[in-house]
Amino acid sequence: METTGTLERFFGLKGKTALVTGAGGGLGSALAEGLAGAGAAVALADLPGSAGLREVHARLEQEGYAVSTVEADVSDVPAAPSMVQQVVDDHGSIDILVNCAGINRREPILEVTPEIFDRITGVNLRGLYFLSQAAARVMKDNGGGKIINIGSLTSTIALSEVSVYGCTKSAVAQLTKTMAVEWAQYNIQVNAIGPGFMRTALSVPVWDNPARRSWMEGRIPMRRGGQPDELVATAILLASQASSYISGQIIFVDGGFLSGSPW
Repeated sequence: METTGTLERFFGLKGKTALVTGAGGGLGSALAEGLAGAGAAVALADLPGSAGLREVHARLEQEGYAVSTVEADVSDVPAAPSMVQQVVDDHGSIDILVNCAGINRREPILEVTPEIFDRITGVNLRGLYFLSQAAARVMKDNGGGKIINIGSLTSTIALSEVSVYGCTKSAVAQLTKTMAVEWAQYNIQVNAIGPGFMRTALSVPVWDNPARRSWMEGRIPMRRGGQPDELVATAILLASQASSYISGQIIFVDGGFLSGSPW
């Protein structure tokens, strides 16, 4: 068996187009670059005027990848169909959707306002829901596709001061299953990735807090935080033919955190 041919057959994404939301951030940019490296044309989506979006687009373009940008706020539900249509207009199809856009505010429950609640749920759940709906309508007519939702450890466990974020991420885990059930008839596989404690620009304040860093490293069996590019192989698996019989799953990439801790 020729290894190169086998890898290309199962994991290659040549001829596929992926839309990655939150592409200007640490996780989104790593996932976008990873999918591009596997052969996919990539549409990068983030907020209008995002400096991170411009930087990622320039880098991928310089590296010779087929890349475009979609400037939009995913919480703007009426814009979801036009986001998908822009990808189709630019690349001819949408085969993969990676719902990576997400926001958080660390507040105790007693301090959460309706505005904070609505903003977090609007991006993390409502926006994801309706963008997936818009993409699935196109995928259905095209014979199938892949949707990858980004969950969290809080899809499964509770952490203090992230109640709204945790609500959205646990909802994303359940929604992933429901999408998988409803859309299996259209050959659309829907799965989720649950990152552990990752080291990104946004998580610097957490890792710079000595008490929290000690808590995290003391409970992660691998004794370190994860790097964004450590999510890439899982994303390629879920975006490719290799996952043709995998759907409704959430795969945690967490250094063993959910498995337990040494005594």
